[in-house]
Amino acid sequence: MKTSAYSLTASDWAETFGSQGFAIASLRFWLDGLYKDRSFWDRHISPHSIEWFTETFDFSLPKISRVLESEDGTVKFQLQFADGLEVETVLIPFFKRYTVCLSTQVGCAMNCSFCYTGTQGLKRQLTAGEIVGQYLVAFEWLLQQKPRSLRPSIVFMGQGEPLHNFIEVKKAVEVLSDTKCIGVGHRQMTLSTVGYLPAIGQLSNFPKINFALSLHSPFDHERNQLIPINQKYPLDEVLNELDKLMLLKRQFITYEYLLIKNFNMTKDHALALAEKLAHRKAIINLIPFNPFPDSKWERPDDDEIEKFKELLVSEKLRVMVRRTKGDDILAACGQLKINKMARNYVS
Repeated sequence: MKTSAYSLTASDWAETFGSQGFAIASLRFWLDGLYKDRSFWDRHISPHSIEWFTETFDFSLPKISRVLESEDGTVKFQLQFADGLEVETVLIPFFKRYTVCLSTQVGCAMNCSFCYTGTQGLKRQLTAGEIVGQYLVAFEWLLQQKPRSLRPSIVFMGQGEPLHNFIEVKKAVEVLSDTKCIGVGHRQMTLSTVGYLPAIGQLSNFPKINFALSLHSPFDHERNQLIPINQKYPLDEVLNELDKLMLLKRQFITYEYLLIKNFNMTKDHALALAEKLAHRKAIINLIPFNPFPDSKWERPDDDEIEKFKELLVSEKLRVMVRRTKGDDILAACGQLKINKMARNYVS
């Protein structure tokens, strides 16, 4: 299988140029042609070099098999890879700039009870090139609709547990953040994990992007119901490992807290959260549960959400409430799910 051209950083390309005896001075034109305009190759890259590269590397991108647009401007793409498997990638509108929610796996092995993706298990890991490819396809679609759009920010919160695919996700982040390739700033990228402990210890060697933990309850017996791997990697162990990360001066860990009606929104929850997070550089992101077919959980109403927020604020915690977007097309947090072909796929 050919290596994806979108899985190489500028340094990787420089090494390739050197090993093949290609003029290193033409590297910037090669990268401009790869990520901006192919006409750069016609003007600055020899036909022999182009032929070698196209025979050696895979330049294909995921194909859009379906696009759904929400009333609030959210766009969900069903993207198909070369083997026929598909993931969902979401383009979310915010003030001045869009954010792309990228998937890192086809399906997911974590089996979280609040997440639609987890209902069919893990089919396979995505490669760095497939992860980067999602971004390129979504951004190109956006530019066709709104030519003056800024480069979107990125959240690794789509299908899959990013840290369960650590090596490929790390490589994708390196390509996406490389200023000579795509150039998304580290502060414009956020990776979310449910607490996959074996990889959290490796984050010290990860690019300095933002990190988020799906916390959802301060009590292990409740978290076990929501996130089964909590039984193997309890919350306190995960928090202690996250404490070891060397955060930048204005960098915080975001603690995502799913609001579930009649489950995790009492004063006891607020007090326990304060006990665990008050001494940490933390922002709590409250996320009202987004229903999906056959889920046993319910979404709280706005008054319940506001009341719980006030409880946390009274404990001197930094709190935000995430506005739900794309729920009418099952594109909101926890609502992504792969198609029938992928569900029947056996790796």
